[in-house]
Amino acid sequence: MLWQRVLTALVLIPLVVAGILYLDTPTLALVLGSMVLVGAYEMARLAQLRGVAPQLAFVIAVAVLLWLAYRFVTPSLVIASQWVMALWWMLMTAALVTRRRELLKVEAMRPTILLLGGLVLVTAWVAITRLHGGGTHGPALLLFLFVLIWVADTGAYFSGRAFGRRKLSPFVSPGKTWAGVAGAIVGGLLSGLFLSASGLAGELPMLPWVMLCVLVVAVSIGGDLWESRLKREAGVKDSGQLLPGHGGMLDRIDSLLAAAPVFALGANLLGAAA
Repeated sequence: MLWQRVLTALVLIPLVVAGILYLDTPTLALVLGSMVLVGAYEMARLAQLRGVAPQLAFVIAVAVLLWLAYRFVTPSLVIASQWVMALWWMLMTAALVTRRRELLKVEAMRPTILLLGGLVLVTAWVAITRLHGGGTHGPALLLFLFVLIWVADTGAYFSGRAFGRRKLSPFVSPGKTWAGVAGAIVGGLLSGLFLSASGLAGELPMLPWVMLCVLVVAVSIGGDLWESRLKREAGVKDSGQLLPGHGGMLDRIDSLLAAAPVFALGANLLGAAA
């Protein structure tokens, strides 16, 4: 229900903003890591991993990967992983938008989804934590990434409800429309223009920055569609019941999982994350 979504957002948004602006990077990494591990538990269930013990084993495996990534992954490996994930998310977004076949429920355990899910969770967490710790403007850029996703989601929701007729990907997520995409893109455009003109994150070139914001919004929609596909194939409506009005942790961060590596890569290429 809308009032539940609004109430949950009113509680969570100030906490997220305060965490990004006032926590140091190691502490923020720990907090966000705990959220990722909740997402890992939900991912294990979507991958039809049966039983509490195997599900917890997957969570522990993801936790180990987070620790290894934090301690040992070099900046060059981070950039390489972001290139790979950016390409993967762009291809996945295109594939899901153009899909015109019914999705069937899958009963068997899905090792591929476990591997992809772990990769998506870890690379997004690495992108977010490295962005936060990446120089003077790191926290401001990370906060902007969150705001960009929130603005895009809000624009998509209200424009979709007001003008939505033509379905975006009816076999993956019947509720999403091209009007919603337009609202999200407009939100991304306005957000990019604001950040570039405001100087809050330093001097940023307007046109490339706005183009990056549009691309990030587009792949964030792909992240939403990918999780929708997993849920339809698992035969569930939400990834969990953790957040009233939003479902589970993955339902709340699915767009961010796709957007984070693309945004971090773009910010680095534009010299904003130095």
